Amino acid sequence: MQFLSNFFRACYLSLVLVSAGNCQDSNDLAVAANQDGPYANIDTPETESVDIKKYKLPKIDLSHWKLTLPVGKPTEVEPPEILDYATNEVVRPYFYNDSTDGSVVFYAFPNSTTANTKYSRSELREQMVPGDNNVNWTFEQGGRMKGTLAVDEITKDTSGKYHRTIIMQIHGRLTNEQKERIGAKDNNAPPILKIYWDKGYVRVKTKVLKNKSASDQEILHEEAWGDDEGYTFPDYVGFKKFKLEVKVSKGKLVVIMNNTEYAVYDDVNIKRWGIFENYFKAGNYFQSKDEGSYAKVKFYDLEVAH
Repeated sequence: MQFLSNFFRACYLSLVLVSAGNCQDSNDLAVAANQDGPYANIDTPETESVDIKKYKLPKIDLSHWKLTLPVGKPTEVEPPEILDYATNEVVRPYFYNDSTDGSVVFYAFPNSTTANTKYSRSELREQMVPGDNNVNWTFEQGGRMKGTLAVDEITKDTSGKYHRTIIMQIHGRLTNEQKERIGAKDNNAPPILKIYWDKGYVRVKTKVLKNKSASDQEILHEEAWGDDEGYTFPDYVGFKKFKLEVKVSKGKLVVIMNNTEYAVYDDVNIKRWGIFENYFKAGNYFQSKDEGSYAKVKFYDLEVAH
C-alpha cells in the first residue's frame, strides 16, 4: 500500500509539473523534490531505483537576470521571483528545464512584443543589481558573457528555409541625463551586438555610424547608427551544442565560437560606442511573424562577469 501511495503521489506531481499534462517518469519529480516549494518534501517511490544524480540542471545563476516572455504585455519576471521559475505556471511553458540533458529551454513564438520591436522573445536581460534596470556597464568598465547552447527546434518559412533567432545580444542604453538631453521618450539605445542562429550558422551583426564625424550628442540618437554587413562563422553548427563567448573592453569587442573562431571589432564605431551604457541578453529572440512558427533554444550554462 505504501508503494501505491507513493506512486500516485508521484503521478500527481508529474501532472502538476509537466506542461503537456501527462504523468511522465520521475524526471521532473526528482528536480522538484530538490527545490523549495509545496512539493519539496514529497518522497520518490522507495521501491524504484531512482538515482537523483542522473537528473541534470542548467548551470545558470538567475539572480542577476530578468526574463521576458512572449505572452502578456509582455510578461517580465525579475529576481527573486525568477528563481522559482520551475514551479511558476506562467513561466513554465516558455522557460523550463530539460533535466535529461541539463539545459533550460527558451520557447518563443509570434505573439507579444516589447517596445520598439516587432518580434516576440523568451529572453534573459542582465540586471547588475537584481530587479533594477538602471545600473548597467560601459565598454570602459568591460564585461564578458559565456554560454553553451543549442537550437533544439525551429520552424521553416514558406520557401522551406529555417527561420532564424537571436541567441545573444549587447543592448545599449541611454542614461537618464542623456535621455533628457536629446528629448528621448525612453532610455532605449541601439543594440551594438546581435548574434543570430541563421540557417544553422552563427552570424554576428554590429552597429556602425552613418556619419563618422557626428558629434557625441548626435550619436546618442538611434538614427545615427546603421547595421554593418555582418559576419558569419564558417563552421556549421546546425542543431548541435556549441559555445559562445563575448568579451568587451574599452574600444574593443570580441566574439568567440567554440574557443577557436574569432570575430574582432576594434574600429572607430566600437570606440565611439563607449558613450553608451550596456547590458547583456541571452535566449531566444525569435525572428518570425509567420503563423504557426516557433523556436526552442537550449542553454546548458551561462555566466557573466565584469
